[in-house]
Amino acid sequence: MNKKIFTRVLILLLVFVLVVLFFVFDLHQKVTLEGLKSGLGQLHAWRDAAPLELALGYFILYVLVTALSLPGALVLTLAGGAVFGIVEGFLLVSFASTLGATLAFLAARYVLRDWVQLRFGEKLKPINDGIQREGAFYLFTLRLVPVFPFFLINLLMGLTTMRTLTYYWVSQVGMLAGTMIYVNAGTQLAAIDSLKGIVSPAIILSLAALGLFPLISKKILDTFKKNKIYAKWNHLKPAKFDRNVVVIGAGAAGLVTSYIAAAVKAKVTLVEAHKLGGDCLNYGCVPSKALIRSAKLAQQIRHADHYGLKASQPEFSFREVMARIYDVIRKIEPHDSIERYTKLGVEVLQGYGRVVDPWTVEIKNEFGVTQRLTTRSIVIATGARPFVPPLPGLEEVGYVTSDTLWEKFSVMNAPPRRLVVLGGGPIGCELTQSFARLGSEVTQIEMTERLLNREDDEVSSILIDALRRDGVTVLVGHKAMRCETRQVDGVTVKSIIVEHDGVERHIEFDELLCAVGRVARLQGYGLEELGIPTQRTVVTNEYLETLCPNIYAAGDVAGPYQFTHTAAHQAWYASVNALFGQFKRFKVDYSVIPAATFTSPEIARVGLNELEATQKGIAFEISRYGIEDLDRAIADGTDNGFIKVLTVPGQDKILGVTIVGENAGDLLAEFVLAMKYGLGLNKILGTIHTYPTLSEANKYVAGEWRRAHTNPKVLKWLARYHAWRRGE
Repeated sequence: MNKKIFTRVLILLLVFVLVVLFFVFDLHQKVTLEGLKSGLGQLHAWRDAAPLELALGYFILYVLVTALSLPGALVLTLAGGAVFGIVEGFLLVSFASTLGATLAFLAARYVLRDWVQLRFGEKLKPINDGIQREGAFYLFTLRLVPVFPFFLINLLMGLTTMRTLTYYWVSQVGMLAGTMIYVNAGTQLAAIDSLKGIVSPAIILSLAALGLFPLISKKILDTFKKNKIYAKWNHLKPAKFDRNVVVIGAGAAGLVTSYIAAAVKAKVTLVEAHKLGGDCLNYGCVPSKALIRSAKLAQQIRHADHYGLKASQPEFSFREVMARIYDVIRKIEPHDSIERYTKLGVEVLQGYGRVVDPWTVEIKNEFGVTQRLTTRSIVIATGARPFVPPLPGLEEVGYVTSDTLWEKFSVMNAPPRRLVVLGGGPIGCELTQSFARLGSEVTQIEMTERLLNREDDEVSSILIDALRRDGVTVLVGHKAMRCETRQVDGVTVKSIIVEHDGVERHIEFDELLCAVGRVARLQGYGLEELGIPTQRTVVTNEYLETLCPNIYAAGDVAGPYQFTHTAAHQAWYASVNALFGQFKRFKVDYSVIPAATFTSPEIARVGLNELEATQKGIAFEISRYGIEDLDRAIADGTDNGFIKVLTVPGQDKILGVTIVGENAGDLLAEFVLAMKYGLGLNKILGTIHTYPTLSEANKYVAGEWRRAHTNPKVLKWLARYHAWRRGE
């Protein structure tokens, strides 16, 4: 038993002993109204003989009763007024009650908080966040109203993250009114027949009103702050509005926001300057996955002998590969089309939207014609664009991004012969591998020491090995310095100069792809004029509200994640808060966010990995299953990779999952569901998985956890039992 557990057990034992003694010596009979009245004469005699000793004894007793949550605190408060008078009694009770309450708070914190936070941490996160922001305010409100049992407040607050000093002074101040009422009642003890008669209904209502006063004050203060924000615009606020909500940007966030608004019969206008579907449909997820599929098939043809077939070099038209990508986009386009959303009840306007004031959006179409719409709420969903680094010579040599490569490459007869990819994130890695498999000589340059540097080291190593097997020259720890052109035999040669360990290296290329990240589209939408703060993204609160509470932001422009599925997730909160926030607002839940990189092997993750858990100081255990042992993976020739699950030490609660292998993104879904709804590995282990499928790997990793947590002593006794049953 470690020292901390021993101390906790000791505290619990001490509390138990004190509580038992309290009842063994019939002290509970002394702290009743009848007991106080019958012993009042003796107490007065002690006060006259030894006032300081009695006051000290009373103070200690009060602290113990409060700290141990024993019955009798109310009677002791009356005794304070009856024995010591209103002034001295008030001071003794005020400080003793606060000290006792703080001791109960600390005991609950030391004995139970770690276990409670470990067991229910994710569910308690909103409460912890609220306590950090406004805990003192709510504690003060509870202390003002004696209807709430104070001993419960002491214990429950101890399980939160509230600072002890804050708890002490708020309790001291908050209990003053109730303390004065009961101490004053104690000075009239002879007239009291029942504890119920001490506080009249009028006083209870007064205290309740006093408790509500901070809430009302906060509401008034919030209204004042809101009015201050809108002060310079109030004269422009219309008496009635054209729309309930106007959404600027028709990517994932904007489309889902509009869809939800229309579904609840709100009048909504969606404004898009370019193509509906945003980056994901037109330049990102959809075209890149179509490219990855063609490249994967080309690689399988090269290695057909692995499946007992004749290996050969794939013959293909690069133009037809690119044409297929546009065919895929065209097939998906109807899902995000103007026609579909119009039928759903959304007004779709093609044009450039700009916020003129908190209730007005100006839309300018391609012909320069403008119109203005007034609206109750606005949602900014303008997305993000590729970041182009300020690299000397870059503009001169020319480059493409993950947005622009599709149009440029679609007219090429062959993939670039020599391609340089700047960036080692998910986009850079996916495109690097795809073009290498289609025949390009690819050099990938990453400034940090690893690809996918947010993943664990072993994940990065597996990916680098896979890329190098596909013929990629991977240069990690190399910093791009500049780009140059020079003439060689009348031919312009383009090159990029990189530096590693103080040594420069020239790399020639035909095409340069910048894939070093994406930045939010912030300029030109009127945010600057309204004074709405922006940093890397639009600054929002937990409700996705900007500085102007009726203007929201969702998707890549809001961060903190740049995933299509996260944008859609935020859209629900933005739309519901925008339309119904006057009744109930919802804080965005980022507790379970999955992500995948669609290389071969695929890399998928949800929650914490080893790197993040270690950085945050979170204790964890690892359960691991190697996919090389999975029957279906062996049959498919994809028997490489692993599933790694981080759990709370000694428990099957999932903290995070990393999967490397075929269809990792699909396999992850079961763990996402489990984490979202608090299901542990034992539940996954007890679920039937179809044989033979890749999904069995999820069950097997749960089995690894179960095996590691089997009690060897139990197994030893079971062996003896079975031996006895055999008659041995």
